[in-house]
Amino acid sequence: MTKTAADYAWFEEDFPDIAEAYCFTLVRGLTPAEVVSRFEGREEPSLRGIAAVTDAAFARYDLEEGGHQLVAMTTVGSWTLLIEPNGYLGVTEERAMPASAGATWVSHFVNINAVGTFLWAENGVRRLCFDPMFPEDRWGTTPDELVGVMQKIGFHFDEDAPETDLSSSAAFALAEHLTGVAITPALLEDTTFACARIRIR
Repeated sequence: MTKTAADYAWFEEDFPDIAEAYCFTLVRGLTPAEVVSRFEGREEPSLRGIAAVTDAAFARYDLEEGGHQLVAMTTVGSWTLLIEPNGYLGVTEERAMPASAGATWVSHFVNINAVGTFLWAENGVRRLCFDPMFPEDRWGTTPDELVGVMQKIGFHFDEDAPETDLSSSAAFALAEHLTGVAITPALLEDTTFACARIRIR
């Protein structure tokens, strides 16, 4: 059964430090090391739990004035999960499209200003891209393929703004629909993540 936005409401409640600005990417067909290689990154010490990752990412950002991004990675089934606190590499098409060659790439991002992006790519081809707050405006090679699923998940297509913005939670649910990978509190809290430092400018 397809998850809905309500199934991911816990994320903003339980993990407020990362919930305000993040990028989550799931990649099938590449190992964490291969993703780092395609981004020309450098290995960093592993970190346990998303709180440690978030603290380290913001410290890195402050130290280098935004020149590099700390990326945390783990393997979930046949997928590689990348987490970027306060990051956006996964949805930056000039970086993500080449990196997705021979792979499936599902990424979603939001920043502190509530600007967001959802990106689904296959083998370097953008299939779907949109801002989760404005799902009626979509582009890619198959922009309408998931409209029915998106409506069931809880994306808001009406002109009137909803009382509660569930766009970020809906993006998590759509990513799970495409990948079969559920992001859970236990996954975020208990995983020892491989980490890398990647130049972003």
